[in-house]
Amino acid sequence: MKIHPCLTYPVLVGALCAPALAQPETADDAPAGTDHVLGEFVAYPDAPAVTHHSVTINGRQIWYEARAGTVTMVDDDHEPTAKMFYMAYRVVEPAAHDPHDPHDDGHDAHASHDRWTYPDPSERPITFSFNGGPGSSSVWLHLGVFGPRRVQHVDDFGNPGPPPWAVVPNDMSLLDKSDFVFIDPVTTGFSRAVGDGNAKDFHGLENDARSVAEFIRRYIAMDNRWRSPKFIAGESYGTTRAAALSRELWSRHGIGLNGVILVSAIMNFQTARFTVGNDLPYPMILPTMTATAHFHGQLGERLSAMTPLAAAREAIDFAMGDYLVALAKGDRLSDADRRSTAERLGELTGLDVDYLLKSNLRVGMPEFPKELLRDQGKTVGRLDSRFTGIDRDDKGDSYEYDPSMAAISGIYTGALNAYLREELEFRSDLPYEILTGRVHPWSYKPAGDNRFVNVAERLRQAMHRQPHMKVFLASGIYDLATPFWAADYTIDHMQLDPDLRDNIETHYYESGHMMYIHRPSLVDLKGDLDAFYDRAVGAGR
Repeated sequence: MKIHPCLTYPVLVGALCAPALAQPETADDAPAGTDHVLGEFVAYPDAPAVTHHSVTINGRQIWYEARAGTVTMVDDDHEPTAKMFYMAYRVVEPAAHDPHDPHDDGHDAHASHDRWTYPDPSERPITFSFNGGPGSSSVWLHLGVFGPRRVQHVDDFGNPGPPPWAVVPNDMSLLDKSDFVFIDPVTTGFSRAVGDGNAKDFHGLENDARSVAEFIRRYIAMDNRWRSPKFIAGESYGTTRAAALSRELWSRHGIGLNGVILVSAIMNFQTARFTVGNDLPYPMILPTMTATAHFHGQLGERLSAMTPLAAAREAIDFAMGDYLVALAKGDRLSDADRRSTAERLGELTGLDVDYLLKSNLRVGMPEFPKELLRDQGKTVGRLDSRFTGIDRDDKGDSYEYDPSMAAISGIYTGALNAYLREELEFRSDLPYEILTGRVHPWSYKPAGDNRFVNVAERLRQAMHRQPHMKVFLASGIYDLATPFWAADYTIDHMQLDPDLRDNIETHYYESGHMMYIHRPSLVDLKGDLDAFYDRAVGAGR
């Protein structure tokens, strides 16, 4: 059923519907490259777009099938409620070529579908990947690290350079280890509620986990991947989703996982919510503040001589000792101890002691990014504190914008939209929602009723029920959005059985929330994930 855009998306009436009436009505009148009638709004093509390509990873040429399409979600009466968009990559092997066809050498990337064969599913892992937000599409992990194409940064630091932006072959892709399916939850990417479906019914922790789990079940059945080793991978809120999914897939569908990949994790929201009466985030973010101050040359000579991670570990010792005690004492803290705590905080953060005293020893987000380089007229990034920005003025308690978000939003948006249409050959008139606010308010009920959400318990339950399952935690030491020590603290308080603690491995990278935009970190991440897949798949055999 086609949904008229002027009825379904009223916000588009002025921008799309009225001008469309004046457009040419036949394909013959359309500009070159237009593949459907102008004036007709096409939300979804009738069939998935299927193309074939190759990429070289670790010196090995890998052929793969790319598929871009939707899975229709249904209610209990099997009536459509949503279309969930995905982009999938499956390794293929060229079939024997036809010796009677002079144009068939067996290695034509545009060969017809019947010239390719799939490897044995039991020998090929499949990974379902998504990002966070809530409200984010899957573009970041897709074009940042896992997929066969990645955005082209202008340097190894991760700067975008001027537009236009493009994708390049990703020699750091994980496609040599696993097939990948990138999922856009409802209202992100091209995914939308349809028919009698209500988008709000998908916008919440529980319903989101349920719908993504159902998508995974449907896809496994559709692609005949029941015998494949299975992984899920999430970033940021996507790690919240992944922890919930690890239990949901097992308890509702009986789907076991070989591995869970958590990139820039947040599972216990108490560790990162700077609300009155909750002191836990301050010691959790302190090591990241130390690493950030180290990067920007704001620490003293002794700490500056250390590596940034070594300086951060010194901050961890203070955070979990004297600082935690000082915050716990509250107003009972003596003046002398208050002064000594502020002085130690100043040493570890580069912030002025009087400022720390006036802040009652509590500086977090968004104050720190504004204060650290205030005397230089600069702010530092929330997602990646290596990046700096310039506000209209230097007063105020918060930055005007996140300079690290500014560095990534345009390049990923432009590259993804061009890549979809030019290389994957998928065309839709819907706006591809890279990171949308249309999912808000996001419901955390009942998990968040009168308490902070903590889905780490669900991950523990899944691990206790599936003792073979491995977990990979990747953290950037310059990530002020989901601080690395908050993730470690959460893992340390899962009350996981001692025999299973080695099933979780943690890796740190000298970058931020999206550590893969930093070329040296991407190289390290690729090596670490290669080894992880080998261990996780081997454990299940």
